[in-house]
Amino acid sequence: MEFFERTVYSPEHEQFRSAFRSWLDKEVAPNHDQWERDGITPRDIWLQAGRHGFLGYNVPEEFGGGGVDDFHFGAVMQEEVSDSGCIGSANGFTLHNDIVLPYYLSLASDEQKQRWLPGMVRGELIGALAITEPNTGSDVAGVRSTAVRHGDTWVLNGAKTFITNGINSDLVITTVRTDPDAGHRGFTLMILERGMKGFERGRNLDKLGMHAQDTAELFFSDVEVPAANVLGEPGMGFTYLMRNLAQERLSIAVGAVAVAASALRMTIEYTNNRKAFGQSISSFQNSKFVLAELHTEVQVAQAYVDRCIELHCEGKLTAEQAAASKFHTTELQNKVVDRCLQLHGGYGYMNEYKIARAWADSRIRDHEGDRRPSAHEVSRTAPR
Repeated sequence: MEFFERTVYSPEHEQFRSAFRSWLDKEVAPNHDQWERDGITPRDIWLQAGRHGFLGYNVPEEFGGGGVDDFHFGAVMQEEVSDSGCIGSANGFTLHNDIVLPYYLSLASDEQKQRWLPGMVRGELIGALAITEPNTGSDVAGVRSTAVRHGDTWVLNGAKTFITNGINSDLVITTVRTDPDAGHRGFTLMILERGMKGFERGRNLDKLGMHAQDTAELFFSDVEVPAANVLGEPGMGFTYLMRNLAQERLSIAVGAVAVAASALRMTIEYTNNRKAFGQSISSFQNSKFVLAELHTEVQVAQAYVDRCIELHCEGKLTAEQAAASKFHTTELQNKVVDRCLQLHGGYGYMNEYKIARAWADSRIRDHEGDRRPSAHEVSRTAPR
C-alpha cells in the first residue's frame, strides 16, 4: 500500500525533518527504553536539543532562536516524534515549542522575553502549561486556584494535576482566578519559577503509557509571585487560552495521524512477514479488508490535517476546523492502533513490539484533561 505524496512541506522543511529524525534516532531512540523505566527524560537531552537548534525555531534571533514563524517546522517535529516510537521521551519538546512558547512570544514584555527566552531556546529553562486541576478536568472556567494581589506581589494558592513536563519544568504558565466575580474576565496567567517558596511538585504520576514523559501534580501554598511574572494583562487569561487553542489542537491532530500512519506501516510489514497456515497473514481476506479500510481512513485524515496546516500558516484556520481535526484524528488514532494490535495476534500484547507501546501511549487521547473537543463541541462551534 502506498501513501499519497504530500505537498504541504517545502524542501527546507524536509531538510529540517531529516536532521531532526537523524538526531532522534541517534540520541533519543537508543535511550528510550531506559528513560521509560526511569519515568523521566534527563535534562541533558534538552540541552542537546537546544544546541542542535530544535528548541525555539519560532523565537526571534535576537533571543537566540531560529527566527522562523512557521508552524510547518513544529508539525515536522511532531510527526517525527510520533513516528519514531519515542513519544514519551520527546513529546515534551513539541509541547515546549508549539504550546508553551507561543504564549511568551505573543504576551511577554520585552523584559520578560530577555529574561526567559534565551534559556528556553538553549534547553536550560523547560516550559510547562498548568491549567488542569484535580476537580475541574477540561473545564477551564472551573479553575479554583486563586491569586490575591498585595502591592507588587500576588499570593497564589491551589493545585494542578496532569501537567506535562511537570517535574522537569523551570517556568510554568499557571492559570489562576484573580477576580471571583468577573466570570471569564477573572482569570490571569502567571509564570511560576522553579525554587519559588511554597511552590511544590507532587509525585511523578505513574501512567499507563508515555512513561518517559514526566507528568506531575503541582501544589501552591502562599506562593509569592512578583507582578513582573504576570503574562499579558490581568483578567485576560481565559481569552489568551482560547486564542492559542487552535494551534494546540492542530499540533495534537498532527501527532495523532502520524501515530496512526506509523502503526499501519509497521503492521503491513509485520503481516507480510508473519506466516500462518503456510501463508502470510496479509494474504488472508480479513487482513486485506482491515488494512484497506485503515489505509483509506488514514489517507483521508492526513489530507484534512495537511489542509489545516496550510490554513493555520496562512492565519485562516478556524476554531471549528481545529477542533474537528483533533476530534477526528484522535478517534482514528485509537481505532487504527487497536486494530493493528489485533493483527499482531499474541505478539501485539508484548511490550517488546512497538505496536503494544503505541497502543498504551495512544490511550492519552481518550483521557486528556486539557480541553479535548467533543463531538458536541465541534457541532456547537460549527458555522450555521
